[in-house]
Amino acid sequence: MSHNLLKGKRGIIFGALDENSIAWKTAERVHEEGGTFVLTNAPVAMRMGQIKELAEKTGSQIIPADATSIEDLENLVEQAMTILGGKIDFVLHSIGMSINVRKGNHYTNQNYDWTQKGTDVSANSFHKVMQTLYKKDAMNEWGSIVALTYMAAQRVFPDYNDMADNKAFLESIARSFGYFFGRDKKVRVNTISQSPTPTTAGSGVKGFDGFISYAEKMSPLGNATALDCANYTITLFSDLSRKVTLQNLFHDGGFSNMGVSDAVMEAFTKE
Repeated sequence: MSHNLLKGKRGIIFGALDENSIAWKTAERVHEEGGTFVLTNAPVAMRMGQIKELAEKTGSQIIPADATSIEDLENLVEQAMTILGGKIDFVLHSIGMSINVRKGNHYTNQNYDWTQKGTDVSANSFHKVMQTLYKKDAMNEWGSIVALTYMAAQRVFPDYNDMADNKAFLESIARSFGYFFGRDKKVRVNTISQSPTPTTAGSGVKGFDGFISYAEKMSPLGNATALDCANYTITLFSDLSRKVTLQNLFHDGGFSNMGVSDAVMEAFTKE
């Protein structure tokens, strides 16, 4: 159901890979709510995904960009404003990558070149995106910037590896840059700490199916789906959340405040 919450608003959506991704679901929901946007992803990711299908479905244009490249980001922002006909109202950063995870390197045996690459893609890219938007004065007042994160930034999930550090850094960047964006431009910056979600990126983490099952049993409302997250993101892009900023917002069915649940205790007592 559409409420036209984003009618007349313009944005940039990073990271839509395939129909399982949160960015993909968010793009579909933004379109349904009357918003217009450009889609962007790294050229290598675009070759892996089906972003052209999403662009056709939503009437959007695709601008390839490496989010770690200032030159690419400057071109992206300039092209986006030209294509969309004005300044930007919303941005979704849905980017994350760990070569250590992909290659099976344990947290205690990192390849630090890979670690740095993962940090640059997963966290520094968020700073670079915001710095580019800030310097170009590309955001409208009361605009909204959202990045996706995970609770491993605060708690230990052993197999989440160096992605936990990347997410902690990402959340810190959101708070620090969000202060200046709010003070100087009246732009909101928040992160959404989402339930473990069966996306292409998430499936690369060892034991991810176990993460999902455990969180489902622990959460009184169950895990939030990719579509649930897209709906929540819409509220943060809308004018209904104008005074929400610098927040790490848990969207996890209540998992973040749980100690133990009956379902989890039952599994142990059965044993």
